[in-house]
Amino acid sequence: MSTVMQFLEVIFPPLVFSFTVSGMATMGLQSRMSEVIAAFMDKKTMALIFVWGWVVGPVLGYLIAMVLPLAEPYVIGLLLYSLAPCAPFLPVMVGTARGEVSFAAALVPIVAVGTVVFMPLMGPLMIEGLTISAWDLAKVLLMYILIPLTLGAALRYFVDTAATKIFPAVNVFAKITTALTPLVAIVIYWRDMLNTAGSFALLSMTIFMVVMGLITYRFGFGLKQNQRSVMSLGMLTRNGSVVLIAAIAMPNVDPNIITYVIMFIIASIVVAAIAARIFAKHAGETVAGNTA
Repeated sequence: MSTVMQFLEVIFPPLVFSFTVSGMATMGLQSRMSEVIAAFMDKKTMALIFVWGWVVGPVLGYLIAMVLPLAEPYVIGLLLYSLAPCAPFLPVMVGTARGEVSFAAALVPIVAVGTVVFMPLMGPLMIEGLTISAWDLAKVLLMYILIPLTLGAALRYFVDTAATKIFPAVNVFAKITTALTPLVAIVIYWRDMLNTAGSFALLSMTIFMVVMGLITYRFGFGLKQNQRSVMSLGMLTRNGSVVLIAAIAMPNVDPNIITYVIMFIIASIVVAAIAARIFAKHAGETVAGNTA
């Protein structure tokens, strides 16, 4: 093994942790407590987030794992993904989709907190072969997800001036680590990714994202179009950083789980970008129809 490859394998776990912490801190620094509280007090919105995120998503993941002949590491990756809605890049996609920014700003922290609660509770029950206990998983998620998110939100709420000053630096760091993490992962795991050909791994994640996106957008239960697009993008994508953190925290983790997670992150960016453009077209049609 080359020195460069050894170096990349050594820095990969800290890079994932930095990517996750900076992303969560950025979300917290952008959140407005009034918007989060308003969404939290809206029973319909909270019910939809819960049902789409931790009922329909896990059920769909489980059904896909039953139907497709997936290897165990890919099943573990898929089911972990099903428990972690809403990718960190959602705000970017919301802009492309012409979605409601304030709705997205409230959705992200609520879903992050929900993931910290439900993944440790549901993961060990759903996933046979998961080599991390509920408490160990919860500790990892609390440390790298909830704490930086909460600190960022608290700083924005109590010391808005300071939050505004540090946000650009934190945001730049988050973007750098967001770009580096998949690149380093591809360099390390590209052979393993090629080996997934014919394994139904890519098909399983594609089916999951497309079905989740269609269901959540079609059945909005009274949400406006620009809110349905946000909900759909949040639920068809999943928080790859959370899943990576959970996977890396496993003792003697199977590299194929990491491979699946990295592939899912890349695939979700592609699918979300396509969906966002479709939603933007629908948003334009909705505006035109209202104008008429």
